[in-house]
Amino acid sequence: MVTRVATVAFNGIEAVPVDVQVQIAPGLSKFLMVGLPDKAVKESSERVRAALVASGLGLPPKRITVNLAPADLPKEGSHYDLPIALGLMAAIGAIPQDALDRYLVLGELGLDGRLAHVGGVLPAAIAATARGLGIICPTASGPEAAWANKDIDIVAVDSLLSLANHLVGRQLQARPRPVQRLIDAGTLPDLADVRGQAVARRALEVAAAGGHNLLLVGPPGAGKSMLAARLPSILPPLEPRELLDISMIQSIAGELAGGALSDRRPFRAPHHSASMAALVGGGLKVRPGEASLAHNGVLFLDELPEFAPSVLDSLRQPLESGEMVIARANARVTYPSRFQLIAAMNPCKCGMAGTPGHTCKRGDACAADYQSRISGPFLDRIDIRIDVPAVSATDMIGSAPTAEPSSVVAQRVAMARVRQRERYKAVGAPEVLTNAAASSTLIEKLVEPDRDSQTLLLMAAERYNLSARAYHRVLKVARTLADLANSEKVARPHIAEALSYRLNFGAA
Repeated sequence: MVTRVATVAFNGIEAVPVDVQVQIAPGLSKFLMVGLPDKAVKESSERVRAALVASGLGLPPKRITVNLAPADLPKEGSHYDLPIALGLMAAIGAIPQDALDRYLVLGELGLDGRLAHVGGVLPAAIAATARGLGIICPTASGPEAAWANKDIDIVAVDSLLSLANHLVGRQLQARPRPVQRLIDAGTLPDLADVRGQAVARRALEVAAAGGHNLLLVGPPGAGKSMLAARLPSILPPLEPRELLDISMIQSIAGELAGGALSDRRPFRAPHHSASMAALVGGGLKVRPGEASLAHNGVLFLDELPEFAPSVLDSLRQPLESGEMVIARANARVTYPSRFQLIAAMNPCKCGMAGTPGHTCKRGDACAADYQSRISGPFLDRIDIRIDVPAVSATDMIGSAPTAEPSSVVAQRVAMARVRQRERYKAVGAPEVLTNAAASSTLIEKLVEPDRDSQTLLLMAAERYNLSARAYHRVLKVARTLADLANSEKVARPHIAEALSYRLNFGAA
């Protein structure tokens, strides 16, 4: 007789159905695991055996075979412990087989029979809902599973013994409740702390309103990192579908602490020593990288030229397509990666090129060599570049001038985002939420520059050799500027300001 327990394998954020088949047959005492298990899955035989003994159960001295079907799909992770244990318990009659037919199961077992949190419970619960099943998971993962559907049957337990008592009706477990981690926008760093830098503040607001990529260039101490750290305080909260997407990625990465979801946009700031696998994802289990964990949020790269050029160029694909495709010999995984790139850099290695009163010993070669570490195709994907000059002593000494707080700027950003969302919904593209995410064809249709604006664009394109990508990104920034001004039409002043942000690149 073969007992079956439903579980899942993960391919990116997709939960692929896996059937755990357990057979106990006469023969020499042996525990076989088949179905392309990795080392963590193979080691589950010892964890399961010890957990069953700790729960007062023993395996018979027979030949035990566990098949993880489909057999040609690689199985990775420790979440197969619990379905294997339940399959064995059903096979020896400790629990009824039909009690498992309506559940999808995942969880890691300790040697004492306790259950530990595993990643991927949220996408697994969503997959269970689609199949009309409930879910059995560890107690620590219960609040995470509860976000999938308010009607899904969830059994969240802390030990194998408690689960067995629940399944036979002796000790029923209460359904866990979803937990939301509330972050007050007032506790985030505030733009009012920034002295001076009016142009940079304006650029930050435009970038936030349209989801545009932004590069801040200036000497050390000018406030580049300070400005970037205050971007989350002016970004609107996540929409429900955005929240679900980023929470599924965080679940796969095991970063949902206590199963709590937050509606604040992620802000990821990896160090410039980060490897390509850390930034774009990969490794033995093809986990999401920083770019995917910043989905629907911000990826901040400080000291941009210090990143390895190959690592930066690996971001070109997600900057354009909004997804990260990780191809390996035995796997091809896709993670959503529509992030807003905010980068900061010094103008040269010594950091003071262009500063009044400073002369670099190496001359122009210092800045040229330093900036050449960033490829042209990568820079072409950045919508806005702003030079951030050093703050003068006049700005720092004396009483602090009154600057707009983040709450005021956030209101303008939110209103601009609402206009964009409604506009794209009206033209049949509800999946597009910001101007930066619009396709080239769509943005051309929506902007339609007048004759004066077309003349200005033509002059800039001929003089500065704008690429087709640069042209469309200028239109997107101009559309955002019009939204901030509550203007239905994109006029010449909007095009001019958008070009001023773009032409800081020189020849684009």
